[in-house]
Amino acid sequence: MVDPAGDIVVLAVPYTGAAAVVVSEYGDALQGKVIIDITNPVSPDFQGFVAPDDSSGAQEIAKAAPAGAHVVKAFNTLFSHVLAAGPAVGRLLDVFTAGDDAQAKTRVSAFIESLGLRPMDTGQLAMARTLENVALLQLGLVAHSVKHTNFFLGVSILS
Repeated sequence: MVDPAGDIVVLAVPYTGAAAVVVSEYGDALQGKVIIDITNPVSPDFQGFVAPDDSSGAQEIAKAAPAGAHVVKAFNTLFSHVLAAGPAVGRLLDVFTAGDDAQAKTRVSAFIESLGLRPMDTGQLAMARTLENVALLQLGLVAHSVKHTNFFLGVSILS
């Protein structure tokens, strides 16, 4: 197995295997890296979470990460095909972020901007649970009203 290259690693695996990938597969190779957690720890019935009630998936991944690695929650509220399509009607897609390390969040924000997207910092890593709730909200919209995944949630700044 090849060690992850670069200073930023996108953790693009199902949540149920994320901690195992971080610890077992890569372990110390992630030391000093920024780990972007895009997972959503949603239960199979889409009614709740598989992460502990007092935590978030991102916080659990951070616990499993080696010392010196910094987890930033990002991209979990964008459906992949919406992200691939890029800006909608001239409006940048918002990428909500959360993390405890200011330098790591700055690096992730620069990466997001390099993709032509707009980073929106929501605060500390504890806010990852809120971002995971946004993803659950989106799944509810798909199931009950919107009936498709061709949408995104974003911020409209009025002044």
